[in-house]
Amino acid sequence: MAWANSSNVSTANLDAGTDSPAAARADLKAALDELTLVIDGRATANGVAPLNASSKIANTYLPDSIISSTGVDLNLTPNTGKVNLNAILNLTPQTVAQLNARTDKTAGDAAYCSDGDAGSACIAVYNGTDWKVISLGATIST
Repeated sequence: MAWANSSNVSTANLDAGTDSPAAARADLKAALDELTLVIDGRATANGVAPLNASSKIANTYLPDSIISSTGVDLNLTPNTGKVNLNAILNLTPQTVAQLNARTDKTAGDAAYCSDGDAGSACIAVYNGTDWKVISLGATIST
């Protein structure tokens, strides 16, 4: 289904008191056709995602991947100040060279470094000056 297009709506025969009602009919019909596309475009491909009873977008309408296409960081800024992940967080491994080459380092950045603990994998946290090693300890067990 195609989404509505404002270029298909004309007020040429609707904006003056002297406009002909007969001429306005086609403009009104075209505008109502576009309105129908908006109404029918709810919960459809190339349409709009509906809101549920809590005024939220249901997870079935959310993308599986969110990619910033503007060349800036993708930010999550919840009102509570806390992001809650209900599953595993996966950090893409980067080397010491890759981490040091970044020009966007900010204190508090965390990364999985494949060779940062004397050649071994570790978690690294940037303190504003350097990447600091958080060594991986013993294997988990019950």
